[in-house]
Amino acid sequence: MSKPALEVKNLTTQFHTKSGIVTAVNDISFSINKGEVMGLVGESGCGKSITGYSLMGLVDSPGKVVNGQLLLSSVDGTVDLRTLGAREMRSLRGGRVAMIFQDPMMTLNPVLRIDTQMIEAVLAHQSVSKSRARDISRQALSRVGISAPDERLESYPHQFSGGMRQRVAIAIALLNDPALIIADEPTTALDVTIQGQILAEMQTLCRESGTALIWITHDLSVVAGIADTVSVMYAGRIIEQGSVQDVLGSPRHPYTRGLMNSVPAANQPGKPLRQIRGMAPTLANLPVGCAFRPRCDYATSACTNLPELRRLNNGLAACFNPIHTVLPESTLPSQEVA
Repeated sequence: MSKPALEVKNLTTQFHTKSGIVTAVNDISFSINKGEVMGLVGESGCGKSITGYSLMGLVDSPGKVVNGQLLLSSVDGTVDLRTLGAREMRSLRGGRVAMIFQDPMMTLNPVLRIDTQMIEAVLAHQSVSKSRARDISRQALSRVGISAPDERLESYPHQFSGGMRQRVAIAIALLNDPALIIADEPTTALDVTIQGQILAEMQTLCRESGTALIWITHDLSVVAGIADTVSVMYAGRIIEQGSVQDVLGSPRHPYTRGLMNSVPAANQPGKPLRQIRGMAPTLANLPVGCAFRPRCDYATSACTNLPELRRLNNGLAACFNPIHTVLPESTLPSQEVA
C-alpha cells in the first residue's frame, strides 16, 4: 500500500493568552491519500482553520504548534513539516503545498496586477520562461471559469468582484499542481453555479494529478458533493471520522447527528430547523470530560471522562453513548457537481 500524501499525528496547537493557555487544536490525527478529498467540518471556532494554518506553518505568535508530526510524502521521501525551517517552508508553500484562504485578499496584493502576482508564483517554483509562466497563469484562470483571461491578467484586484477575486485566489493555488491543497471555505462568496464548477474542477484535479485536498467548511452539502472522507471537529478535537457515506448517512456521534438534523432537507417545510441546543463552549473554559456533554441529549455520568476515538463499524467516533440510527437518503445534504 502506498504512503498517504499527508499523515498528521497528534497535532496540538496552543495560544498563550492573558487568560491562560488556549488549546485550539487538541491532539488530532488523520491521514489523506493521493487523489483523495477530505472534508473537515464543524461549527465556527472548533479549530478547522487553525488546523489548516498549523499544516502550512502560518500560526503566528502567541500561537504555536506544540506537538505532533506532519508527514508529507514526496518523490524524495517523507518530510515532517514541523522540522523545516522558515526558508524551507517558504519554498514548499505555493509549490508542493498550497492554501486557498476564505478571504481572497489574504492571497492577493491590492497594488499589483494579477499577471504580476501569478507569474511570480510560477517562476518561484518552476524553471520556465516568463512567457510560459504567463501561459500557465492564463490556463489557470480559464480552469476556474474566468472569461477573457488575457484581459483579466492585466487587471488589479479592486477591479474584480468578491467572487471573482476568490476564483483568482483558487487559480493561484492550482498554478504549480501541488501535492496538497488546503481549502479554507473557498467557495463561500461564490454563487451556486460557479461553486458547482469549482467543485467539479477540484475533483478533476485530484483524480488526474493525484493532488490531495483538505476542504474546510461548515457546509455539509459541499462535503457530500466533493469529499471521499470526512472528519468532524468540535472544541479543537476530531470527534468522528470515516467515509462520507458512513458519517453523513449513519452518524454515530450525537454532535454529527445534530449537524445533520440542522440541514434544511432534513426538516419539514414551514417548521423551524432542529438546532443543536446551547452554544459551543469557549476553548479557554471547556467542560470536564466530553466537551459536547452540556448540549448532548445522550449524556450520562460516563461523559465526565474524556472519550477517545474508537472504531464503530466502518468509522471512528469519540463517544461513550454512540447512536445507531441510519438517516433516510432523502434527508442527506446534496451538492450538484457538474
